Amino acid sequence: MTSPALLPLATLAKTDSPESLLEQIAVQVSMIEEIATQQTISVCTQLLAGLVFDGDVIRQLFRREEMRESVIYQEILQEGIQEGIQEGIQEGIQEGKQSELRLVMRLLNRRLGEVNPELQTRMQNLSLEQLEDLGEASLDFNSEEDLVNWLQSRGI
Repeated sequence: MTSPALLPLATLAKTDSPESLLEQIAVQVSMIEEIATQQTISVCTQLLAGLVFDGDVIRQLFRREEMRESVIYQEILQEGIQEGIQEGIQEGIQEGKQSELRLVMRLLNRRLGEVNPELQTRMQNLSLEQLEDLGEASLDFNSEEDLVNWLQSRGI
C-alpha cells in the first residue's frame, strides 16, 4: 500500500475474507515506523473497522490502549462520565424528594390523621424545598384545613 493513511479505509473494502483483510491491515499498521503515526492510523482503522467487524475480532488484532489514548475516545469518555454524574445527581435528588415526602406524610398523618388522597397527590408535585417547608409548617397544623390553606397560599 502506498500511503499508510489509506489503511483505515481498507477495512471497508468488500472481500470474501474480511477477517483476513483486517489481519493484513493490522500487520501493515504495525510496520509503520513512526510511533505517533502508527497510533493515529491504528485508532482510525479501529474506528472504521468497528462499522464492519465484531469488537472481539478488532481487539484480537489491535492494541486497545491505542484507542483509549485517542483524543476522540477521551472526549467520548468524558461526555459519558458527565452524563453519568448528571443522571446520578438527578436520581439522588429524586430519592431525596421521595424520602422527604414520606417523612412529611408520616408527620401529617400523625398530626392530622389520614390525609385525603387528593391532597397527597398535590403534595407529590412539591419541590424538595417546598416539602421541607411543609414539614416544618406541619408542626403548627391542627386540622386538614390548615394543610389545604398552606397549599393554596403557595398556589398548589
